[in-house]
Amino acid sequence: MIRINLLPYRAEKRKARNRQFGVMTMLTASLGVVIWFAGHTVLSGRIEHQRARNDYLKKEIAVLDKQIAEIKTLKDQIQALLARKEVVEKLQSNRTEVVHLLDQMVRVVPEGVYFTRLKQSGNVLNLVGYAQSSARVSTLMRNIEDSPWLGEPQLVEIKAEQVGNLRLNQFILNFKLTPPQTPGDERAGSSSGKAKG
Repeated sequence: MIRINLLPYRAEKRKARNRQFGVMTMLTASLGVVIWFAGHTVLSGRIEHQRARNDYLKKEIAVLDKQIAEIKTLKDQIQALLARKEVVEKLQSNRTEVVHLLDQMVRVVPEGVYFTRLKQSGNVLNLVGYAQSSARVSTLMRNIEDSPWLGEPQLVEIKAEQVGNLRLNQFILNFKLTPPQTPGDERAGSSSGKAKG
């Protein structure tokens, strides 16, 4: 019987399998490294891209915040200018009222009446004065009612007082400054009334 020694063949086959396993292991490890590197590169690129976008957005937000602050400052300045304009317009419209008020006061005050104080709050005037008789206070109130610039007189108080050698009536009177409306004012009032309605 012939004896064949298969040991070298098996050893060669084992060595080839080991070599093949090593090569496959190296290829798998290399492929894993390549995949990891590619994934890391892609993710790093995306992260950097997102960081760049975030930085850009932060810069734009800072620019917008600055513009919003400037707009707010401009709005405040506009409001201040509008308030000044309103005050100037009010002063422009009211500057003749003082002249008319003084003119009307000269016209409505009857003889025997004089004032110690005249105070204006808006369009309401508070008058403190003395009269020789209560009839003269009544005449003053009628004259105020008939005036085109004055109206709605209300007697707050009247009392007899001794002033020096004279017995006078001290009175406190409230009335309103009511400038007559011009036709343009009536149209503006009616159009604003329509707008409100």
